[in-house]
Amino acid sequence: MIDAKQIPDDVLAVCRRLRQAGFEAYLVGGSVRDLLVGRSVGDFDVATSARPADTLRVFGARFSVPTGIQHGTVTVLAGEPPRLRQVEVTTFRGEGAYLDGRHPSVVTFGATLAEDLSRRDFTMNAIAYEPEAGAIIDLHQGQQDIARRLVRTVGDPIQRFSEDGLRPMRAVRQATQLGFEVDAFTLAAIPATMEAFRKVSAERVRDELLKLLLAPHPSRGIELMRQTGLLAEVLPEVLATFGCRQNRFHKHDVYQHSLATLDAVSAEPILRLAALLHDVGKPRTQTAQPEAPGEFGFFKHEYVGAEMVEAIAGRLRMSRAETELLVGLVANHMFFYTPDWTDGTVRRFVNRAQAERIALLFALREADIVSRGRGEDRECETRELRARIARVAAEDAALRVKDLAVNGADVMRVLGVGPGPQVGRILNRLLERVLDDPALNQKEILERLIPELASG
Repeated sequence: MIDAKQIPDDVLAVCRRLRQAGFEAYLVGGSVRDLLVGRSVGDFDVATSARPADTLRVFGARFSVPTGIQHGTVTVLAGEPPRLRQVEVTTFRGEGAYLDGRHPSVVTFGATLAEDLSRRDFTMNAIAYEPEAGAIIDLHQGQQDIARRLVRTVGDPIQRFSEDGLRPMRAVRQATQLGFEVDAFTLAAIPATMEAFRKVSAERVRDELLKLLLAPHPSRGIELMRQTGLLAEVLPEVLATFGCRQNRFHKHDVYQHSLATLDAVSAEPILRLAALLHDVGKPRTQTAQPEAPGEFGFFKHEYVGAEMVEAIAGRLRMSRAETELLVGLVANHMFFYTPDWTDGTVRRFVNRAQAERIALLFALREADIVSRGRGEDRECETRELRARIARVAAEDAALRVKDLAVNGADVMRVLGVGPGPQVGRILNRLLERVLDDPALNQKEILERLIPELASG
């Protein structure tokens, strides 16, 4: 049953306004599913018999926006300023054939609620709720599937997946998020509809992947992707780690180790993606160890992996900031601290890893350690280094170029030159000096060093 108290008053008001204007109005989709399973609801969607022009008229230009009017969707701004909630209100609709693996060739309005629900992806998402009467409209056994913890398509899975090529990945993602299984017939339809999946844009695939990675146990979703062929399409580099043997320090092959690392880090999307990809360079660097028959080494796999990850990020159309963070985490995850590191070495490590990313890098390294499967203390390689970094940071030392007491303008003034690559080189050389001796980080001292470094 649904607890109506979990539905915000402003959302109820949207349904009430439409009914008062003479139209049907129901909560539909993921919000109803989440109310039934007891999850917190992010967004509420409303399905209505009102056509888009009617919805715009009911709520007025100030509180409604024709965001997807060609598909029957109007975004209604519910509540009171300045805290307005966006509620998508969509007209009951029928659809023509899907020709591009995403959009119907024709959208027709005037359909019934039953027709509208029959075009939805999964039974658990094809349930409507009429809040005034407290009535649940479930024509496809969605509640039964929720009780069975099952993701099942509405009707023929081949047809559903052929209509929108992203739906197979949505099935895997939602099953992973909810801890459900995918119905056997639904699961079997995924490999059979891979052509439709290949039509999906990289951006949509990326967004679905990142949502999957935020699930409580994302490894379940990655394994489902492997079993259905989706992993070969999205991340073939990860598939290549399956069966890649390691050595005595690891209980698992590279694939199982990567999944364990993925589950062991906190739910931050780029950190989790880095955990999944941190060892993708191992298959390409795998080398037999003559002194240890049956074991393998992976020399500089982190650098090979970083290059591979940069290509993956480009393929997934990730932003520059996301790409830099992802590549940096993979490239630097193989650090080995020893007590004989000087303070300068510690500062250089922080500079290379970038101070603002140290917490994420340590989280990745600790997950990597615990996922070796040998019962190790997850902080055995980070605890002392963490303390050393804290001591260095407390000295207020310069760890980055922007921490220097001089900047590019000072370099140009001292040398009498204009902007150019020389300015950056000199700033980096100054930083090298300061990393070894923080006492040098004074404007007068650094300005005296500039001519010397320029001639060197």
